[in-house]
Amino acid sequence: MIEYLATNAWARTVVLVLVFAGIAGVAAWVALAAARRQEIKDELRSIARTGHSATVASLSDRRDDQWSRLVDRIEKAGLSLTDTKSDVLRAKMLAAGFDSPAAPRIYTLVRLLLVTLFPALLVILTLLAGQELTFVKLYLLGSLSAIIGLYVPTLYVRARADRRREAIIRGFPDSLDLMLVCVEAGLGLEAALDRVGREMSVSHPLVGRMLTTSTLLLRAGASRETALRKMADTAGVDEIASFATLLIQSDRLGTSIAATLRVYADEMRERRRMRAEEKAHRIPVLISIPVVTCMLPVMIGVLMLPAAVRVVRQMLPAMNGG
Repeated sequence: MIEYLATNAWARTVVLVLVFAGIAGVAAWVALAAARRQEIKDELRSIARTGHSATVASLSDRRDDQWSRLVDRIEKAGLSLTDTKSDVLRAKMLAAGFDSPAAPRIYTLVRLLLVTLFPALLVILTLLAGQELTFVKLYLLGSLSAIIGLYVPTLYVRARADRRREAIIRGFPDSLDLMLVCVEAGLGLEAALDRVGREMSVSHPLVGRMLTTSTLLLRAGASRETALRKMADTAGVDEIASFATLLIQSDRLGTSIAATLRVYADEMRERRRMRAEEKAHRIPVLISIPVVTCMLPVMIGVLMLPAAVRVVRQMLPAMNGG
């Protein structure tokens, strides 16, 4: 390949362009990351000065606006990014934490870009390697790379949704305990949600943002039922949906919210303990796989090696008359 690059001017030009594009992309990414970090620091200083929870939602508004403008420009150019199953895709985006209205269209755009980018990169790498690119090879490799590019965003969204669900389930019992303390101290439900959301913004940011969003909906004039159901739909977790239903029923029937929170907090603690015990009981089964595949052959070799050496040194010469 080095000889091919040394003799072919077109190949050298392509490699230099790719190297330049890679270095420029890395430099741009570093610059954007530094600017984004400084922007987050400024926003956090503003939050610390004002103490107003509404500014938390502005951390991602600018980035969402930029993506929305990009998608709108592409659709105005004639390329439709609307999915046929928009409701299902919207639910998947919400479960993964992408609450922007343009998230489904951005997801479709990324899939289209990867479907065309992966085969193009494969063709370029094959040509730079100096290999012959037949029609059958182009068809098979292009189809495989296009399928990979089509399913990579799906796997990423699914993995992100699983991590987000685990983070919410892990931090929600702590928020229930804090909410119970606030309600028993005399705060109302809206004030308790606001206080707990601000307290949980560091230890469990997903839970804190979820509670803060519900508080903002209540302050905007939405009813408790609407705000709680919106929180359950956004979280996409069964425990949050049960909690919202429990609070709605408690509000309708006029029962004590503190008693409801105490019972449900104990239940959530019990569920988390049972999940921890389940993971602990799975450890011996998971350990047996590397033990059998890695340690058992070594142990067999250590036990059988002295006998094999003795057979080679003593028994084989004796059998041959040596």
